[in-house]
Amino acid sequence: MKTTRAYAPASIGNVSLGFDVLGAALQPVDGTPLGDEVEIVDAEQYQLTVAGPFAHKLPSDPDTNIVTHCYHYFIEEMVKAGHTVSPVAVTLFKNLPIGSGLGSSASSIVAAFYGLNEHFGQPFCEDVLLLMMGELEGQISGSVHYDNVAPCYLGGMTLMTGQAAPVTVSLPVIQDWYWVICYSGISVSTSAARNILPKEVPMATALTFGRQLGIFVHALHSGDAKMAAGVMQDVIAEPYRKSLLPGFDDARDFAMQSGALAFGISGSGPTVFAVCNDRHTAEAVEQWLTENYIQNEDGFSHVCRIPSQGACQQQVEE
Repeated sequence: MKTTRAYAPASIGNVSLGFDVLGAALQPVDGTPLGDEVEIVDAEQYQLTVAGPFAHKLPSDPDTNIVTHCYHYFIEEMVKAGHTVSPVAVTLFKNLPIGSGLGSSASSIVAAFYGLNEHFGQPFCEDVLLLMMGELEGQISGSVHYDNVAPCYLGGMTLMTGQAAPVTVSLPVIQDWYWVICYSGISVSTSAARNILPKEVPMATALTFGRQLGIFVHALHSGDAKMAAGVMQDVIAEPYRKSLLPGFDDARDFAMQSGALAFGISGSGPTVFAVCNDRHTAEAVEQWLTENYIQNEDGFSHVCRIPSQGACQQQVEE
């Protein structure tokens, strides 16, 4: 009986200056897993079991779970492609909080598709899998976008192309940077966070957005950390979304006054992130956020790096 276990890391969507087109995977420096896992086992019929610290936050009906939707979609595409299919039992280990801004739904989706693809002998290529992942993510958020699923699947920092192939390109990262993330413990709906945004932006804002993103990509390829950090301001979403995040302005003020290079909202929030160029500053910012930004027992914070690897197979315990 074949068993496959897959892990998909948390991620930062937008990374402040790249609304819907930029994302980065996360890996805590202390080795703490920060992502969802699935275990897939050959079975007589499909079934889903949910476990993990945030399992109780998911709907009780497995038919409504996004992993079930991933399974049915994957099998449909397998049949269309002429591949042999067989039922499996899936266990989702829900380690990421829902509505956290850490790519929680993307992590479940990526772990499911990556695990299924590995379990059935890698029938689909990277770009086809990414298109599947984006389609399922769109069912949750209301629009197809890859700023969480791409870095979650591939690792690193990714820039979305808007094309069918390649769906995304990998960007260099500043190796000296530490990324502090802090989840406050409250939930912010992705669709609600999108609805609060204006339907149109002024010409000056659009020009600033394009200029910042262009400079940022150039700075990463040039290894110019100062230039890259200097344009990490969100002119599209943060002015509106920060009203959904209690304590955001105080947190940003402390981080920047303490030496952080940049501070922003991870995805739709409420998770925030700070970019620091040394671990001492990162740990000081993390400690303050833990004491002042977290609002309940579900909250947490980590000092992270951006890993080069995204989704991966995990060793199956005997």
